[in-house]
Amino acid sequence: MNPHRSQVSVPILQENWHFQERDACGVGFLVDQRGRASHDLLQKTLQALTCMEHRGGCGGDGQSGDGAGIATAIPWSLLQAEMEEIRALDPAYSAVGMVFLPQDPAECQAVQQVIDEYLATTDWQRVAWRQVPVNPDCLGPMARQTMPSIWQLILAHPSLSGDTLEQQLYLLRRRIRRRVEAQFGFYALYFASLSCRVIVYKGMVQSAVLGRFYRDLQNPLYTTAYATYHRRFSTNTLPRWSLAQPFRYLCHNGEINTYLGNVNWMAAREQTLSHPRWGTAVEDLKPIIDPGTSDSAGLDAVFELLIQSGYSTQQAMMVLIPEAYRNQPELQDHPEVVDFYEFFGGLQEPWDGPAMVVFCDGKTIGATLDRNGLRPARYAITRDGLLAVGSEAGVVALPETDILEKGRLGPGQMLTVDLQSGHICKNWEIKTQVAAQHPYGEWLKAHRVQLSTQGFENTPHLSEEQLLQAQTAFGYSSEDVEMIIEEMAATGKEPTFSMGDDAPLAVLSTQPHPLYDYFKQRFAQVTNPAIDPLRESLVMSLDVYLGSKGNLLEIRPEHARLLQLRSPVLNEAELAALQHTPFPYHTLPILYPVAAGPEGLAAQVRALCQQAAQAVRGGAEILILSDRGLNAEQALIPPLLAVGAIHHHLIQEGLRLQTSLVVETAQCWSTHHFACLIGYGASAVCPYLAYEAVRQWWHKPKTQTQMATGKLPQLSLAEVQLKYRAAIEAGLLKILSKMGISLLSSYHGAQIFEAIGLSQEVIDLAFRGTVSRVGGMTLADLAREGMVNHQRAFPELTSKKLENFGFIQARPKGEYHIN
Repeated sequence: MNPHRSQVSVPILQENWHFQERDACGVGFLVDQRGRASHDLLQKTLQALTCMEHRGGCGGDGQSGDGAGIATAIPWSLLQAEMEEIRALDPAYSAVGMVFLPQDPAECQAVQQVIDEYLATTDWQRVAWRQVPVNPDCLGPMARQTMPSIWQLILAHPSLSGDTLEQQLYLLRRRIRRRVEAQFGFYALYFASLSCRVIVYKGMVQSAVLGRFYRDLQNPLYTTAYATYHRRFSTNTLPRWSLAQPFRYLCHNGEINTYLGNVNWMAAREQTLSHPRWGTAVEDLKPIIDPGTSDSAGLDAVFELLIQSGYSTQQAMMVLIPEAYRNQPELQDHPEVVDFYEFFGGLQEPWDGPAMVVFCDGKTIGATLDRNGLRPARYAITRDGLLAVGSEAGVVALPETDILEKGRLGPGQMLTVDLQSGHICKNWEIKTQVAAQHPYGEWLKAHRVQLSTQGFENTPHLSEEQLLQAQTAFGYSSEDVEMIIEEMAATGKEPTFSMGDDAPLAVLSTQPHPLYDYFKQRFAQVTNPAIDPLRESLVMSLDVYLGSKGNLLEIRPEHARLLQLRSPVLNEAELAALQHTPFPYHTLPILYPVAAGPEGLAAQVRALCQQAAQAVRGGAEILILSDRGLNAEQALIPPLLAVGAIHHHLIQEGLRLQTSLVVETAQCWSTHHFACLIGYGASAVCPYLAYEAVRQWWHKPKTQTQMATGKLPQLSLAEVQLKYRAAIEAGLLKILSKMGISLLSSYHGAQIFEAIGLSQEVIDLAFRGTVSRVGGMTLADLAREGMVNHQRAFPELTSKKLENFGFIQARPKGEYHIN
């Protein structure tokens, strides 16, 4: 449950709810290892769910809950005892859908008719519509007001069974949804489940109410050998019946802090998806993630796609929520597991954030933790073969004498049960079995390329006057050079300033600001414990992968063909080395003619997007966006604007996964600048003018004197450049840690920013999906602001030294400060 989704207008199933939301979901499962279906196990599950009430959210009416639910085996005995038309059905060739339909009886009937008419054109037999017996009197006013009409759709197929039946039900559900949506809108139909194995009972209720609301759950004929349960505390979306959990395959306690990036990358990935199993039907599966849904529902949608395409539940979960595998002592004896994670690390960005996930597809039930282990997961196994797993201890009454084993999952660990054999698989057994399915290590050796670290330049390339002119044109101030760049080069750390910032927002400033200053980093607002990047380096990584990424649904050796970087911060030699790898590249200048005027910026950015798409179609696996060559006739396109616009244009064109964006720019010197570029799609950045400033600073007699007298550390030219890079890398880790994110590959493209003072025109062009509550600067305004710096530098410098705009420290004639 991620805090970074905008609140969505829901025409049919919407509530007036609390707006400052926090997370505390409760989740778990019970399973009888011996496969004995019983009503007692169902009652134990409801009891465990009731004990999770303190983990859930409650509405202002004191009765309506944020959501509670369970998923179990389909209770065929109950259904066949009640409905004569399904008594002769063979459950092996049959399925049940739990369907939420509109409240209005006429509209509900109309939707059912559309579904029936479609089914009549297929091989599916619609056996019956069963209205699920419910007790609305136990609901709170808010839940009752928004309660859908709840039905079960019983289907049969003449020839499909098992996994094939389940896969075709997945496709059928998407096709039905598309037809109903076209006539009645998005919220007229929701399948809580449609399966030949599993059924979901859920609602916008408190824990103890679920069993009273659904009368089926009190029927002794309702038996099951397993069940998952979930009590929701809404964070990233307002409560809705459809967003109660479990979802179709999983339930989730936590936050996916990278959710917006995951959605964007999934949208980009949709264009590459293909599988012999789906053929042209793959188009009916899109969009994989429904718009406006929660992060848990989005994760469930991708998890389901992988499973229906042939992944096991364990493999799919390892791909989506990988453990921290690099330098982990316990993995030294399991190199094949490391190879598995390395292979998929370049193919699928992790869904990152604190999480405990419980999953079940009717064949396997299990639970896993995120790489940090920031959610509890405890288990107990009884002598009678009952396994109880939960985010709380003691929610199922188990006498101590009956407990054979108990324990908890550690960071990144997994526990599963095979529902056919009853075999409990623990972490290393699961991981080694999954990793042994393909020779991932051989594939990596054959195809993966790692960019080796290169040395730094040993002499400045510009004269002092040329450096001053370039810095002026790109918007540097003396504060940026002396208090940020030189400080990082000397100490290897970001400078420390006071806690408050009493200067105006960039949009209200009298001075021109780089585009980065219009973005504020958003940090986790829910129950994330902060990650300590100094002490938890094991779980954190700045690795990025460049090149064309393959089809996630088919696992092939050539998918390992990627260029791996250990850091997104490149020096000039590494950028040159990158251009001599086997990965075709194309350089795009991010400049536009001064003569074109302020309106020329928008036209050039759109032309740049077209050029980028053309280069990718021509085979470019790396696009280098470069602002070298700035002069009196050519002005700067803000690199952040260029990156964002190209990133979103390539997603729209279905080309994004075929290339990576690398930025060679002078307008990038602070950690925030790097974070913005990476957050909007850049894989790597070469800040060539910042390195040049470091080199010239080191060569100054004053610097050498300070080093000789001990006022500064005695450092070589290579060391000060290395320290500058180390400071940027440490700063990026700090930003990730505040968001509860561990991997830069998850932060990449995640857009975890709020824009302040940019018009909708700018947002639509380059920063789609970014929260922007305050409008402001148009593209022409940004061009005019950039031109102020350009005119200070060209055709001749208007000053003998860099200006001090007073952004950090108040000074006369500088930026206005409150204090």
